[in-house]
Amino acid sequence: MGEIRDFRSGNRGEPPPSGALPRRLAAIIVGDIASYSRLMQADEEGTHARVKRIERDLIMPSIVEHHGSLVKTTGDGFIAIFDSPVEAVRCSIVIQQNLVGRNTSQPKHSRIEYRIGVNLGDVIVEPDDIYGDGVNIATRIEGIAEPGQVYISGAIYEQIKHKVVCGYESLGDRKVKNITDPVRVYRVLPDADALGRTRSRRENALIFFLGISVLIIATGVLWYLLAQPAGRRNEQAAAPTAAPTVAPAASPSPQPAPREAATQTPEPSPSVASAPPPPSPVPSPSPIPVREPDMIAIRGGSFAMGSNDDPTERPVHQVTIKPFSIGKYPVTVQQWNECAAAKGCAFTAVGKDDAPVSNVSWTDAQQYVAYLSQAAKKPYRLPSEAEWEYAARGGTTSKYWWGDKLQPGMAGCKDCGDLAAEQPAKVGGFKPNPFGLYDMGGGIDQWVEDCWHRSYQGAPADGSAWTGGDCSSHVLRSGSWKNDSRYVRPSNRDGYDTNVRYPTHGFRVALSP
Repeated sequence: MGEIRDFRSGNRGEPPPSGALPRRLAAIIVGDIASYSRLMQADEEGTHARVKRIERDLIMPSIVEHHGSLVKTTGDGFIAIFDSPVEAVRCSIVIQQNLVGRNTSQPKHSRIEYRIGVNLGDVIVEPDDIYGDGVNIATRIEGIAEPGQVYISGAIYEQIKHKVVCGYESLGDRKVKNITDPVRVYRVLPDADALGRTRSRRENALIFFLGISVLIIATGVLWYLLAQPAGRRNEQAAAPTAAPTVAPAASPSPQPAPREAATQTPEPSPSVASAPPPPSPVPSPSPIPVREPDMIAIRGGSFAMGSNDDPTERPVHQVTIKPFSIGKYPVTVQQWNECAAAKGCAFTAVGKDDAPVSNVSWTDAQQYVAYLSQAAKKPYRLPSEAEWEYAARGGTTSKYWWGDKLQPGMAGCKDCGDLAAEQPAKVGGFKPNPFGLYDMGGGIDQWVEDCWHRSYQGAPADGSAWTGGDCSSHVLRSGSWKNDSRYVRPSNRDGYDTNVRYPTHGFRVALSP
């Protein structure tokens, strides 16, 4: 979301320190353009001009019409607050419906579509910005919304469910980043009957696919029966019902082994010479060559894991790591797309080949390591959280691997110096740590194997992945280009929904000896 002061990137709802700040209960709208980077790459000036027209002609007037206040625009999105949850949702629906009309004349790949999240929360208000968990939750909800859709929190739903004439589809409780309790999420449908139509379409689709499945099975059985060589069918028909008779000495043809019992009088078996030759085997296609990631071997050792900088990083505890190897860089767009081309990964990534792949869920990352393991015949996996931190520290004990103060050129983040960027730099664009590893802090968030736990109480001390407990969310390390420098610390940790894709999330792989 451009420059939303880490609302999306997990600043834990902490405003800048100051005196007593004004607070208010507000309905918050957060909007963001889907595939903004791709649109800008294809037509930078044209996309910028179109976005500004949409903001001027549609978004700002709609906010004013529904008695709201525009807090800020962010290049690819906006934030607005309203006194009334009803007006906030009505405004969101109006924006999305008007965008549909604007997009009809555009080819699908050029359409500007917003994701919108709405939440009700107590926020801190400053002249040019707002802060608090209420904003963070609205941003998280927007992050999981589909393009062109409005998603709302349970708090908003309870306020509007009998007041706004539209349909609602419950998406259940969602664990969102840096928010302690799960958030109930609803998808807003265009009218009150839309949910019934949606369910009807899904039921009809299910019936259709079940029918297709039955037809395919029946066709396969019929093909099997008809495609067998005539000799084999005659052999089955001629199989004796009792013990096989001994062949005469003058006819030394080998007697086939009995198969299924025949229900009719057996006929003489055909000679071997009369049976048609078996079909030639179809050669299997050559496997697609796999480009294995560059790996760095890490010697085992012990280290103090965690810090006292944040409750999630406590208690500091001693961990012993066994030797392993870890990717020199995060997995790139090119490596991911090789997996997608081999049908091992679920989607084709966009971006430059040497950029880290992003918008990847933990489940997606597991698909890649399964593909890589099978193609390379090696046990690739995600690193454990302990392995990742041990590798990121590079044998150091300071706040960052290079020392206790920020230095330009060491990492890609919002306040990391002159090389900070608006998007992730290519892998290896910053200096490596003492172990020769790149981007172990900043650049792209990185999934690890472990399930998310709110502290290290009960964590394993042998460096293995902590997989017990609720695994609806998993651990992320490193921080991203959208985070500030505190996320670049090797001890920083975060958690996110296992199956949810997010624009700053990527990964790197590990390998046991």
